[in-house]
Amino acid sequence: MRVLVAGAGATGGYFGGRLAEAGRDVTFLVRPGRAERLRERGLRLRGPDGETVLTPRLVTAGSMDGPYDLILLAVKSHALDTVLADLGPAVGDRTVIVPLLNGMRHVNALVTAFGADRVWGGVCMIHATLDDDGDVVRMTGLHRLAYGPLGGGPGEGGLGEGGPDDRLDAVTRTLTGAGFDSRPSTRIVHEMWEKWVLLASLGAATTLMRASIGEINAAAGGPAFTRALAAEAVAVATAAGYPPRPAMLDVITSTMSSGEPTTSSMYRDMTQGLPVEHDAIVGDLVAEAARHGVAVPLLSAAHTSLSIYAAAR
Repeated sequence: MRVLVAGAGATGGYFGGRLAEAGRDVTFLVRPGRAERLRERGLRLRGPDGETVLTPRLVTAGSMDGPYDLILLAVKSHALDTVLADLGPAVGDRTVIVPLLNGMRHVNALVTAFGADRVWGGVCMIHATLDDDGDVVRMTGLHRLAYGPLGGGPGEGGLGEGGPDDRLDAVTRTLTGAGFDSRPSTRIVHEMWEKWVLLASLGAATTLMRASIGEINAAAGGPAFTRALAAEAVAVATAAGYPPRPAMLDVITSTMSSGEPTTSSMYRDMTQGLPVEHDAIVGDLVAEAARHGVAVPLLSAAHTSLSIYAAAR
C-alpha cells in the first residue's frame, strides 16, 4: 500500500518512521519548515532501543502526488482544519484514513470532508516528544497502535453499508511487523473513548496544578484531587455509553495515583509556550458532560485555566 503520514511530529514521525524503516512505501506530508529540518538532519528516532536515522520521502501541500491507499493522520487538533484542506489530492475512492488524534471531534470533521466509507478510527499510545533539534524522542518502551472501521469490522458495517471491508487485511499487513505493537480492533470507538478519558484526566490534572502526577500526589490533598478528577472523566464516558473496561480502568487508576514524574503532552506544550489541545481533550468532555447532566467541576476548572492560557498566547 502507498502510505501517507500527515504530520512528522513525535507521533507521525515515530510510527511513520518505523514503517519506512520496515520497507513500507511511506511519504510524509509536512509544512515547509519541517521539510527543511528533515532534509537537513534526516528523520531521527531515539529511544530505549537506540537511534535510527532515516531519509524520509516528503511532500508539502503544493506537491501532493496522490491518491494514497492509507493515510495516517498524526497532527494536533488545532491543525486539523488546515490539513483537511491539504489532503484532497491524496484521497482516492478506496483510501483508508486512520486518524491518530485525541478526543472525538475529528471523526465528524473527517467524515464530512471525505465520507464515512474512507474514515476509520485509530488509537496510538506512545510517550514521545520532539527535542530542540526536531528529533523524535521516545521516552518509554510504549509504542502501540490500534485501528479499525468505525462500524466495527468485517461484516459489521465497516463500509458504512453493513458489508465487509476487504481493505482491513491489506491495512493490517501494512501495519504489522514494523517495529511497534499493532492490531486491528472491532471496538475502536470504545477504545478511542477510553484513551480520551485517560488523556483528559492526565492533562487536566497536570495543567491545572502545573506539576507532574507524582508531584501532585505527594502534595496535601493531591491523591483525593487526582481520584476525583479521574472519576469525573469516567462518569462522562459511562453516561455517553462508553464506560472504560476493567483493564483500561486499571490503567487510568494506576496512572492517576502514580508517584512517578508523569506529565501530559498538554503540560509539556504549555511549559514551552506552545498551542494546547484544550478544547478537543478537555473542553469537549466538559460539553459532553453537560449533555448528559454529569457534574464535572474539576474538569471545568481545568478547561477554564487552559482557555486563559490559550487566550494569552
